[in-house]
Amino acid sequence: MLKDQSPYFRFLVQLGDDALILSQRTSEWCGHGPVLEQDIALTNITLDILGQARLWYQLAVDQTQDFKDEDQLAYTRDSREMTNILLVEQPNGHWGMTVMRQYLYDTFKKMYYARLEESGQASISEIAHKCRVETTYHHQWSSEWVRRLALGTDEGNDKMQHALNTLWRYHQEITQDSEADIAMLNEGITVTPSMIREDYQQEIKTYLESCGLSIPDIRNEITGGRKGIHTEHLGYILAEMQYMQRAYPNLEW
Repeated sequence: MLKDQSPYFRFLVQLGDDALILSQRTSEWCGHGPVLEQDIALTNITLDILGQARLWYQLAVDQTQDFKDEDQLAYTRDSREMTNILLVEQPNGHWGMTVMRQYLYDTFKKMYYARLEESGQASISEIAHKCRVETTYHHQWSSEWVRRLALGTDEGNDKMQHALNTLWRYHQEITQDSEADIAMLNEGITVTPSMIREDYQQEIKTYLESCGLSIPDIRNEITGGRKGIHTEHLGYILAEMQYMQRAYPNLEW
């Protein structure tokens, strides 16, 4: 379905897919956080990110006749049609693993949305502005938790280093350009992720080292999400998320 759509449509969908799958992952913590305050904080962050997914999807469906609304985009595609980066579909693991995944995502997205906000396409700029404001708060939350856990105890530092090592092979994809990204750059609509790579890498390197963590010497990258090539985890996410729509197609409540 997606390959027949315009680059503009696919660009919007990949932004929505990143947010949708991450929000589904973080929602798994609802009611299970380490303390009530942080359970609520992460739940609110989850709702923000899900709202971002809806905004990108709503703009996308305005560009085509093949999807009637954002629900159809979210609930009727299988894993081969999903274009989210692999980082966001990785399991939550322990609290530190979730926090590290969120930190890596937030650090890039706050930079990316700031650049996207400068787009001459008013609809993109407006959504990017809202996303940047929310993601700035999310980044403050996740970066504070990375520091708290990494500098708290030896056990905390070991767990955060393990989380960083585990996620390192996946996070590189966030700065790689998809065909849709390049098409949008050529049309003068947006910047591409690779244009932010150096600043992003420098920021996370400086911050993580200040937290007593070592940047992994891992050179092999695991990518493919933008092309619909995913880890085994995404299938389980979609099976749970799409159950009602799959069991009762087009039913409205």
